Amino acid sequence: MTEQQPVGALPRPTLESVAERAGVSRATASRVVNGGEGVRESLRARVQQAVDELGYVPNLAARTLVTRRNGAVAVVVAEPESRLFSDPFFAQHLRGISRELSAADNQMVLLLVEDQHDYERVGRYLAGGHVDGALLFSLHHSDPLPEMARRVGLPTVIGGRPGWPGAEADRELVYVDSDNRGGARLAVQHLRSLGRTRIATITGPLDQTSSIDRLDGYRDLLPDGDPELIAEGDFTADGGGRAMARLLARRPALDAVFAASDAMASGALRVLREAGRRVPEDVAMVGFDDVESIAAWTDPPLTTVRQDIEEMGRLMARLLLRRLAGPGGPGPTSIIIPTTLVRRASA
Repeated sequence: MTEQQPVGALPRPTLESVAERAGVSRATASRVVNGGEGVRESLRARVQQAVDELGYVPNLAARTLVTRRNGAVAVVVAEPESRLFSDPFFAQHLRGISRELSAADNQMVLLLVEDQHDYERVGRYLAGGHVDGALLFSLHHSDPLPEMARRVGLPTVIGGRPGWPGAEADRELVYVDSDNRGGARLAVQHLRSLGRTRIATITGPLDQTSSIDRLDGYRDLLPDGDPELIAEGDFTADGGGRAMARLLARRPALDAVFAASDAMASGALRVLREAGRRVPEDVAMVGFDDVESIAAWTDPPLTTVRQDIEEMGRLMARLLLRRLAGPGGPGPTSIIIPTTLVRRASA
């Protein structure tokens, strides 16, 4: 079928015109345009020059037939859009993913899970052959997304340590995470070095492995700690504020708080200020993430555990692209990124 041109438009360059200008066969031009191998560098340079001179743009549908690749990757975030677009953590994470995919000439397709009804829609899309692979992150306990991707044979990389039964024994499972447990230990160790003895923690949602690992790190250094100094939050500023209010009601003499995210720490600081508690004089505060638009702008600036959020996104995309490269590429690998303590005025 011949592609219709708009009336009055100049003819769009074709693969045949590229081959003619480069002085090569159509098959050779096709291999170069579609990233194939087995073409001498001198011929490849001639074809690329012809592409540039003619302004040739490959037909994506035809390219998919030749390469069996769509040049697109699904990024599935198991969170509602209200959180995704309000939490700068996700902006940094997606920026890392987008930059890595763009450098490899791949498109990012963002899919969100608002509620249980969305899983069917996302599952249909993943099974529809629209994307070459999937990046899944912010998963909650027993989330069906990994199994949905596995069932349709879609290469997948997960953001965060998988926590479902059997995950640790699955050698094909690939994920990227930060050293959440070690980072929490850094936070508590720092607070103890300041002489603080009544150290509370605000956890994230305990159906996520990052929250569990950070709580475990807190408990590693405070194995006999008071359970009333632990309050669950939801990784939001409002949730951190509510958790802080509960902690003050239970244990008003607390003298330090480790909040498992910077967003929750910012909400906790607000509640402490409203309660007349000075930070760090009365209560020292340490967060987690080092989100660029929060930690340096709280009052006082927030001491926090830094995880390289953008690098996590880049590594997720890089590992998936390796998997898509085929059996000749490196085998499955999971990566744990180190965390560090960034000292500011709050502790």
